[in-house]
Amino acid sequence: MEQAIKAINNVIWSDIFIFLCLGAGLFFTIKTRFIQVRYLKQMVRLLFTEGSSEKGVSPFQAFSIAIAGRVGVGNIVGVATAIAYGGPGAIFWMWIIAFLGSASAFVESTLAQIYKEEKNGQYCGGPAFYIEKGLNNKKLAIAFAVLTIISCTLFLPSIQGNSISISIKDAFDVPQWITGLGVCIVLSLTVFGGAKKIGNIAQVIVPFMALIYIIMAVVIIAINAKEIPGIFALIFRSAFNLEATFSGIFGAAIAWGVKRGIYSNEAGQGTAPHAAAASETSHPVKQGLVQAFSVYIDTLFVCTATALMILFTHQYNVFDQAGNYIVQHIPGVEAGSAYTVQAIAVHFPLIASQFIALALTFFAFTTIMAYVFIAESNFNYLTNQPKIILRWIMRLILLATVFYASINKSSIAWGIGDIGVGLMAWINFIVILLLHKPTITALHDYIAQYKQGLNPIFDPEKLKIKNASPIWQRLLKERKS
Repeated sequence: MEQAIKAINNVIWSDIFIFLCLGAGLFFTIKTRFIQVRYLKQMVRLLFTEGSSEKGVSPFQAFSIAIAGRVGVGNIVGVATAIAYGGPGAIFWMWIIAFLGSASAFVESTLAQIYKEEKNGQYCGGPAFYIEKGLNNKKLAIAFAVLTIISCTLFLPSIQGNSISISIKDAFDVPQWITGLGVCIVLSLTVFGGAKKIGNIAQVIVPFMALIYIIMAVVIIAINAKEIPGIFALIFRSAFNLEATFSGIFGAAIAWGVKRGIYSNEAGQGTAPHAAAASETSHPVKQGLVQAFSVYIDTLFVCTATALMILFTHQYNVFDQAGNYIVQHIPGVEAGSAYTVQAIAVHFPLIASQFIALALTFFAFTTIMAYVFIAESNFNYLTNQPKIILRWIMRLILLATVFYASINKSSIAWGIGDIGVGLMAWINFIVILLLHKPTITALHDYIAQYKQGLNPIFDPEKLKIKNASPIWQRLLKERKS
């Protein structure tokens, strides 16, 4: 089974796909004239300028839901495996995919807002919605919705459940099946509240868990401040094949950096647009900017902090494609969260294992909640009826997946998760490349209104954007009255 999963991933995560991810991000960066740099201040300001409503969450809640999906196991385990199989240079390519991916995140999230709908009293949307309305391709939209539901219930949660159970076992010697059962019980109490309940939970837990983790990282970075120039030099040399030690894995550095970067920040994958569509806002570009900022938080802040901790303390090994050691600093330690645990243990030996276990639990748990919300959004796309029994079945499958993964091998869990990420991203990247024009039109409109000192309001008819959500015309009438 493990070999079959590896073979499937080799096809999905081919060089063509790596170039597609990087090329799409570069294309969107140029088309938006580097919006991820020009409007950075607005990204932060927009987080707190609008509130929620009965039908939609606030921009900050939508941001928190997206961060719940982005900030997670990828920041602790994903970074470590990127270094293990791509060397220090993989971190540079994680930065690149984050910078370029911020533009991709802007495009997909703005599209989600333009074509969002109101179902069961709440806003919902995502790739399935903009595929149908923007590309006029109902069959592809249904296929993506079904694939997303499968990914968010069978593929993606496996990584989270497995990471929680392994870290708790290592830290507290609790059997993995007990941890898995406990996680499922807590999840069952939180996954039935819809977008607004998930938003309320995420906006409290996510900033807290990220803050504590970053504080710990900052302390370690401060202690090793003198080594910062040398570590950055090592990252850049390795990224451009200028470090002899890692010259044999130059291609792997790019591939693993992009692969783990996309898994971590999800830019272009098609998951974050679901949270973006649920936001209450006066203009789609506002939510696009907020979601673009979340990519920075994930990769440029959290992932970089993890990478520096590992590289500062030399608590890592690097392998070639055949599994042979290129660098062996910590013999016998498996690639993954153990690298981060070892790095923290250099300075905080008494709490390292326990801290990482708790951090992974918080990260992974909120990520699973985000997967529930995404699956719900696509379920809403497929049917206008509540279908309570089917929803319960979907949720129970997700809980079963989490439990099964918690007692399975980590290599299988990660392999299955990568399949889900890759399949969704393949379709979504192609779609947003074909459908980027409405986003650019909306961006020009937003900039024009903003320069006039106005609070930008979206009018798709004025902009001649076809099949945009009728919600926008209704909101225009409400504001005029």
